[in-house]
Amino acid sequence: RQRQMCIRDSVKDGRIIDVGTTKEIREKYLAPRVVDLQGDFVYPGWIDAHCHFFGYGMNLNSADLVGTASVEEITGILKEHHDTFGGSWITGRGWDQNDWDVAEFPDRTMLDAHFPEIPVLLRRVDGHAAWVNTKALEMAGITAETKVEGGSVLLKEGSPSGILIDNAIDLVDRLVPPHSGEEIIQALHRAEENCFRVGLTSVNDAGLPASTIRLIDSLYSAGDLKIRINAWVSATEENFREFVEKGPRLTDHLTVNTLKLFADGALGSRGARMTEPYADDPGNSGLFVTPEEVLEQYCRIAYKHKFAVATHCIGDAANRRMLEIYGRILKPGNDRRWRIEHAQVIHPDDFHLFGKYNITPSVQPTHATSDMYWAEQRLGTERMEGAYAYRRLLDENGWLAAGSDFPVEDINPLYGFYAAVERKDHTGYPGGGFMTEQALTREEALRAMTIWAARAGFEEHLKGSIEKGKLADLVITGTDLMTAPGSELFRIPVKATYSGGELVHWAGK
Repeated sequence: RQRQMCIRDSVKDGRIIDVGTTKEIREKYLAPRVVDLQGDFVYPGWIDAHCHFFGYGMNLNSADLVGTASVEEITGILKEHHDTFGGSWITGRGWDQNDWDVAEFPDRTMLDAHFPEIPVLLRRVDGHAAWVNTKALEMAGITAETKVEGGSVLLKEGSPSGILIDNAIDLVDRLVPPHSGEEIIQALHRAEENCFRVGLTSVNDAGLPASTIRLIDSLYSAGDLKIRINAWVSATEENFREFVEKGPRLTDHLTVNTLKLFADGALGSRGARMTEPYADDPGNSGLFVTPEEVLEQYCRIAYKHKFAVATHCIGDAANRRMLEIYGRILKPGNDRRWRIEHAQVIHPDDFHLFGKYNITPSVQPTHATSDMYWAEQRLGTERMEGAYAYRRLLDENGWLAAGSDFPVEDINPLYGFYAAVERKDHTGYPGGGFMTEQALTREEALRAMTIWAARAGFEEHLKGSIEKGKLADLVITGTDLMTAPGSELFRIPVKATYSGGELVHWAGK
């Protein structure tokens, strides 16, 4: 961080041409405009190392169910949303049964009562479970006999309950009519504006089809998008042909150098693959959503073409599987920066594999404080020792990357900064912090969302720190993140955000 920096004195053509005190910069350069920050604090533009920027934008066209406390509240939101926007489907995202008085999956009864003739698809907050009504089940041809590799159709009294897990969601999702090009572009602009408002200048979008990457590229070519995106490619034939086989692409705005894979599901929907059954569901050990031989095949293709790999791993069995696959390909001493996304529950015997094979942990600190209320009930006391273990992961390689996984969590990176350092929710619970031995220092947390996040994507020469020659992506706050009271860290407002030296957000006086 720096203080009293004259932005225009040290920026030209979108890059930082020099760094120094106000006196030093004024003596060396002339500029038509000088911005005196009058004691405010300047940080490198914040980077989300794992999110779903495109999905977040598209969700802005759907019903927002984040923070809902009951099925009844949700049906009210859906009615209002449909009355306002209409459409042949009702879609939404953000519900979490763990926030309800009865922390159990809902069934289709309530949706059927209010929406008998219009299909409904509501994704859980983590995206790994969906709640649908009978109309949607019928349109998708889903019955009690429906089987899906890497997914499941939950039953109630012998019939589909209305809850679909992981790959089973696709049976319904593929029927939802696509948005128009204009709707998509508007949604991306709204998402960009919201990111700039909280100081995000770069995002890693964790898994996109070729059509979306082409659209984003066209918006950059037209000068119609300013946020910087590292677009990870989903594992499709088209993406392998169009991107992976051509090797990494890196520009100031768009990077395409990472293949996104999935090993398992999510903890909240009990789809995360565990080495032993769930403590609160003894017959269930979760799901491997992609066969091991397919994962290894994809990894070998990526290695051949110098693409990085980022694999979603939540459960200890999924993490073990991918660490072993990576190890067979990478060998010690590599600099491929292959990533384990989430690294949420690690078996104690497996932590050393991160260091042995230079594997980057990519974590989302707000997941720890979102899950802490029920995680031990689900995992059991013994497994908690390897859960949300950011300090232990950091110690393996000396660095890690941090993101939010938005829209699973809020887009504000200071929420993650606060969670990583304080290990508490926004009410200050628990008073002593959650597993505080795994907390990060403030400097480590800041690095994880700036220079280390850039490094994870091979972009550290472009961004992540305030240095001569780097992109002039900057965030201005009136409060120092290093000295503010811990309880205030998530409340600190962003005064201004610059992208390439251009003011893209100004909070005003």
